[in-house]
Amino acid sequence: MVHSTTAGHGHSPDQGDVKKLWEMMKGVQVAMMTTLDDNGRLNSRPMATLSHAGFEDGTLWFFTRAHSEKVSEIDRHWRVNLAYSNPEKQDYVSVSGIAEVVRDRDKIRFLWRDIMTTWFPQGPDDPEIALLKVSVDQAEYWDSPSSTMVYAYGYVKAKLTGQSPDPGDNAKIAFQ
Repeated sequence: MVHSTTAGHGHSPDQGDVKKLWEMMKGVQVAMMTTLDDNGRLNSRPMATLSHAGFEDGTLWFFTRAHSEKVSEIDRHWRVNLAYSNPEKQDYVSVSGIAEVVRDRDKIRFLWRDIMTTWFPQGPDDPEIALLKVSVDQAEYWDSPSSTMVYAYGYVKAKLTGQSPDPGDNAKIAFQ
C-alpha cells in the first residue's frame, strides 16, 4: 500500500505515519548519512542517531567532530539524506532534510550519554565535539512482510498466478 502524507499550508503530516516512521528509525542504531562535496560527489558515512533526543518536532540529532570532512561539506551544502535499514524486519527508511552544525555546549551536555566516551574520550566538554541537527523535510518508508512463510507464499503465488505478492506499506511524508 502506497500513500502520501503532506504537511504545509497549516497542515501537519499524519501522526500515525510519523509514529511508524520513528519506530522504524529508532530500531536501527546506525544510519548512513549522505552529504555532497564541492565536486558534486556524494559521500556517505555511518552515524548513530541520538534516539533518546526523540523526533516529535521532525528533528534528528547526531554527535560529530567539529573539524571533520562532513562538517565542512554541510557548511557548504546543507542538504543531507539519511538511510536506515533493518533487513531482518524488512524495514527501510530514507530521510532528507537540512543539516546544521550546532556547537551549543548546554545542548551537547544535555544529549550526552556515557557510551559517547568511546568516540570522544574527553567527554562532553571536548572542544572537538559538535552536534549535527537535521531538520527533516521529507521521509519515505517501506515496511515489508518479513517471515519465511510470507516469502514462501509470495513465491508460490507468483509462480501460480504470475502476480507479485503484496509488498507491504510504503508512505511518503512531507514535513514542510
